[in-house]
Amino acid sequence: MTPSGTLDARFSEATDPTPWPEVEGALTAATVYQLVTIRADGRPHVTPLVGLWTDDGFVFCTGPGEQKAHNLAHSPHVAVTIGTPEWDAGLDVVVEGVVVRATGGPELRRLADGFRAKYGDAWDFENDDESFDPHGQRALVYRVVVDKVLAFAKSPHGQTTFRP
Repeated sequence: MTPSGTLDARFSEATDPTPWPEVEGALTAATVYQLVTIRADGRPHVTPLVGLWTDDGFVFCTGPGEQKAHNLAHSPHVAVTIGTPEWDAGLDVVVEGVVVRATGGPELRRLADGFRAKYGDAWDFENDDESFDPHGQRALVYRVVVDKVLAFAKSPHGQTTFRP
């Protein structure tokens, strides 16, 4: 995906949209992401987690008994955010979409290799056709299919919207 961005002048001092390669670079380089899921009663649930930006989407894993997994069984709609705590420097990004399970031995092996390459041996997963660590704590793997990406530049401030 190499989408063109649309700058929202209502929320922008910037005169040009943030380039997609800058947004994709930030999503790829991030090591901690915030995942927002929706509880069955409609309340949001936010949690930090590790993940991969790969193949134009965000990939993460969670145990089947964790709150995230319960929420995803109720609603596949999520948001993923990255950012910096500075007001006038860096780039904040919000990814909105729906999750689908990632399955299949070769695909999960490829994703497990990606986690290990990014995070080291602490994230060294074995896999079967359905999950990471099938003989241990078992983790379901999800891919966020992107509906929209919002990039918030901070110097100058600008809001750029990308759609696949």
